[in-house]
Order: sequence, then structure tokens, then C-alpha cells
Amino acid sequence: MDRQEILDLYEWQPGVCFRHPAKGTVATAVVGTIHPREAGERDVHACEECVLTMEDIRREEAGRSGGGYEPGHLGEVLQE
Repeated sequence: MDRQEILDLYEWQPGVCFRHPAKGTVATAVVGTIHPREAGERDVHACEECVLTMEDIRREEAGRSGGGYEPGHLGEVLQE
């Protein structure tokens, strides 16, 4: 899959990337959820650059472990 095909697997909305807050509001996708003790549940947003980086990491980990990889599932546990 090329870059745009991977990005198209996610739903994008304006938000602040968890790794690049200095960028301000940019297109982001929800890539996980955290549960802060006093704040309930909060979505973790990532910009396009971070989504692609995280997908690359997942693909490489799946290749090393012999597990399957399918893009578009950041925030989910990899199946072995």
C-alpha cells in the first residue's frame, strides 16, 4: 500500500497531535484511548506523519515476529 492508501484507512478530523502539539490544530486520526485517573477517557490523536511512522513500526514488528500485519488498526493489539 502506498502512503495515501494507508491514510485513507483512517477517519480524519481537526485536532492536536500527541507527539507534535506545537503544530497546533492539524488533521488527526484517533490512534488510541487513554484513561487518566481523574479525567475519564480521552482519545489520542496523531497527525499524518505520526500515523505513517506508527504503521511502519507495526509492519516491522509483525515481520520480525512472523505475525500478520494489516494497516488501519493503530491502537489495537497485534495478533500473534
